[in-house]
Amino acid sequence: MTTHTVEIPEDSEVFGQTTGAFARFGYSAAVRAHGLLFIAGTIGRRADGTIPDTVEEQTEIAVRRIEEILRLENLDLTALVDVTSYHVDIHRHLPGFVEAKQRLIKAPYPTWSIIGVSGLASPGLLVEIRATAAYPDDTSR
Repeated sequence: MTTHTVEIPEDSEVFGQTTGAFARFGYSAAVRAHGLLFIAGTIGRRADGTIPDTVEEQTEIAVRRIEEILRLENLDLTALVDVTSYHVDIHRHLPGFVEAKQRLIKAPYPTWSIIGVSGLASPGLLVEIRATAAYPDDTSR
């Protein structure tokens, strides 16, 4: 099986100083295999490393990070086919998440599972989003 790891440039405006987390925690932002792009759980941490207080801003940042990974692979958000989001205090934060999601994600919609969790990797994180995208059906990849 041939795989390709997507590298986030250290000078990325979207990821900023947070790119070090990939090496620190030993994972890739995304991996391409079998015509699919598997995007690791993405959080709403600002480029300067701070965490916003609102789920709306965290959701927007997380989606923008996914969008940046897709852009590096010449894709956009319409390439998403499957998404899972993890939510701290889901019943309290779901309305704000849905509002941000509806603003950012347009048809054709991917499948999407929404899961409540007791916590995420850092205190203050309210949402984490992992996704799978499909490359166009061509044989050049």
